[in-house]
Amino acid sequence: MMLNESRRSKAHFDITLTALVFGLAAFGVLSVSVATFKTDSQVEDTLLNYIVASHYGLRQAIFFLISPIVIGVITFFPYEFIRRRSQLFYYVACGLLLVALGGQAAGVKAWIDVLWGYTLQPSEFMKLACIIVTAKYLEKNDDPMGSWNSAFRLALLMGIPWLLTLVQGEMGSVLVAIFLFGVMMFFGGMRLKILGGIIAAGVIGIAVLYGVTMASGSDSYRLTRILSFVNPSLVDEAATYQVNNSKIAIGSGGLTGIGTFVQGSFSQLDYVPEDWTDFIFSTIGEAFGFAGTMFVVVMYLLIVVRLIYLARFTADRFGQMIIIGVMGMLLFHVFENVGMTTGLMPVTGIPLPFLSYGGSNLVTNMAGIGLVLNVVRNRSVMNSERLTPQTRVRGKYLR
Repeated sequence: MMLNESRRSKAHFDITLTALVFGLAAFGVLSVSVATFKTDSQVEDTLLNYIVASHYGLRQAIFFLISPIVIGVITFFPYEFIRRRSQLFYYVACGLLLVALGGQAAGVKAWIDVLWGYTLQPSEFMKLACIIVTAKYLEKNDDPMGSWNSAFRLALLMGIPWLLTLVQGEMGSVLVAIFLFGVMMFFGGMRLKILGGIIAAGVIGIAVLYGVTMASGSDSYRLTRILSFVNPSLVDEAATYQVNNSKIAIGSGGLTGIGTFVQGSFSQLDYVPEDWTDFIFSTIGEAFGFAGTMFVVVMYLLIVVRLIYLARFTADRFGQMIIIGVMGMLLFHVFENVGMTTGLMPVTGIPLPFLSYGGSNLVTNMAGIGLVLNVVRNRSVMNSERLTPQTRVRGKYLR
């Protein structure tokens, strides 16, 4: 990718991306509070009081206030350390995944108890580790998986954290990691035939894995989720209850929504299970209507477009792949979450970035944005030395 020396490729702190992200995150605090407020608590009719009175709303607000610290630390973290010590992040993520196997919550061994009831979800940080080590691999290899040796090495590198995450029951996180890996490989220069073969092999492998686990009866709830999406008539009403109620709640909002903190609303009555986490989009649809959901979708679109723009004017191959990886991670989260809450995709338990309740999810997404800001802050105006011929060839997709 040939870059002209211009202000668009100069190192800077990207205020546009930061404003978009924090705008969404602030809206997320409001949405979580709306989804979890209770009328039995006597509070003055102010937004701050409603947030404080909501257990999850208050916790999300705390995570939101921590976010600038996360962004600041990662943005100003030594860039060369991230580049040269990429394997360190990988080892830490794998170590946390191993520790998480000792705990269990709701049948899923995916959380580590921290302090005061707060937990840590290592599978979230696994995504960032995969982005960093994949970016480092692509920086060193002009032809990803061009030989059997490199193919085996990369498969082993990615297979370990994916398998550890899968064992924990976090299929959604594995799907996100696979998608962002595919996006990075595509923009990193992998030949499309090889990429297509890997995708086909991955689909077959997941299908076989599902078949084995379902035959053993240990993963029946995932089979129910798939059947409820493919053919709802094959399962009982309980299996489609959450998605059906989500669609009703979204539709009830009409064009502009019924408003926030309304007594007797679907949100207040807990009509949609988990409407403050994975199904926060249903709360937004009810409270803010079609206008609110479109605001959310447009905000995500602006973030994705901004990330592509920043990647296009980043000459450093490692940094460019970091941005592409973060973009792929957010894109899959949004596509799958909005799709499952509206019945267009199967339920996978994937949260909506910056909006769904969850400290690990919010911190991970903020850390991803911090990585992007770090890249942009440290990129040179025209560093063609780090641009390989393969980068220039694949760079046409970023124009």
